[in-house]
Amino acid sequence: MTAIAVVTGAGRGLGRLVAERLARRGLTVLCTDLDAAAASATAAAIGGGAWALAQDVRDPDSHRAVAAAAAARGPVTVWVNNAGVLAVGAAWEHDDATVRRLVEVNVLGVVWGARAAVEAMRAGGGTLINIASISSLVPAPGLAVYGSTKHAVLGFTTGLQGDLDRAGVRIRCAAVCPDAMETDMVKGVAHHDASSVLYSARTMLRAEDVADEVAALLDRPRLVTVLPRARAALIHAFHAFPALQLKVIERFYKVGQKARARRGLA
Repeated sequence: MTAIAVVTGAGRGLGRLVAERLARRGLTVLCTDLDAAAASATAAAIGGGAWALAQDVRDPDSHRAVAAAAAARGPVTVWVNNAGVLAVGAAWEHDDATVRRLVEVNVLGVVWGARAAVEAMRAGGGTLINIASISSLVPAPGLAVYGSTKHAVLGFTTGLQGDLDRAGVRIRCAAVCPDAMETDMVKGVAHHDASSVLYSARTMLRAEDVADEVAALLDRPRLVTVLPRARAALIHAFHAFPALQLKVIERFYKVGQKARARRGLA
C-alpha cells in the first residue's frame, strides 16, 4: 500500500507547497484545510491519489477523523502540522477572540494534530513535522502573542520527542522555524506598523525554499531547523541576553519600517 502523508492548512501558501513536494516523493497526500475548496484544489493539482478533507484544527475530534481517513488508505508515515494564523500588534491591542484564535489554532491545533499523528504512526514509525517560526526563538515586539504560540510549538515538539524516545516509539519530530515568507498570511498584516520586523531581512524567504527544507527532513531528520541559517547564528549569539536582544530587534524593526515604506506599505 502507498504510504500516506497528512498536511494541515494545505489549501494555500506553505502548506500547499509542502503537499506538492511530498507527492513528488511518491507519498499519497491527504490535504486538510478550513477552506474545503482550497484543500480540494491542492489535492487536484498535485495528483498521485491525493485527496482532501475540510478541517478546523481547533477541534481535537477533527484530527482523529483525519487520522482514521488517512489510515484507511494506507500506512501513515508523515504528518505535517502546518495550519496557523498570524496577527500583529501590541499584546493589549488584540481583542479576546483574536488571542483565543491564535492560541487555539497555533498551539492546540499542533498538540491535537501531534497526538493523532502519534497514534496513527506509533506502530510503524514515521516523521512528525510542526511548522513553528523564527518567532519561536525571538521575543519580537509586535508579535508577543503570536510569538508565544510559536514558542509553545517549539517547546512542545522538543518535549514530545523526549517522550517518544523514552517510550521507544520510532517517530522523529521536527520543528521548522522559518523567518517571514512572501505568503498571503504575511501580506495580510503588511498594513500594520507592527509587521515591520517581518520586513527587516534584505530579502524575505521564499515559501518554495522552505517547503524544500521541510521535505528534506524526511532524509535528514533534525529536531529544530531555523531558516535562514545566518539569522539562526545571530539569534543564538544573543539568546542568553534577552534585554540586549530586544535592543537589537528594535534596530531590525526600524530597518523593516524603511523596507515597508519602499514597498508602499507604510
